[in-house]
Amino acid sequence: MEKLQQNADTLKDKNRLRWACRRGMLELDVLFMPFVEEAYDDLDAKQQDAFRRLLTCDDPDLFAWFMGHQKCEDEELAAMVAYILGRVKV
Repeated sequence: MEKLQQNADTLKDKNRLRWACRRGMLELDVLFMPFVEEAYDDLDAKQQDAFRRLLTCDDPDLFAWFMGHQKCEDEELAAMVAYILGRVKV
């Protein structure tokens, strides 16, 4: 029964993440949506926390970081940006 509750909690969290991945910029949507579906579950707890923090950032900052126009000053967030960009299939 505890395992089912954990799965339900994970699903709730995943649904929240999917919603948070819906941004005002298509460029960010196409990065975040596949990432949360394909890679989020494979992250360790620290990386998952960094990803969730990344989703709280403003779209213009995220866009600048992902497009290489600016460098993120937060090391954990910068590492997550690099990790996501490394997974992008061009």
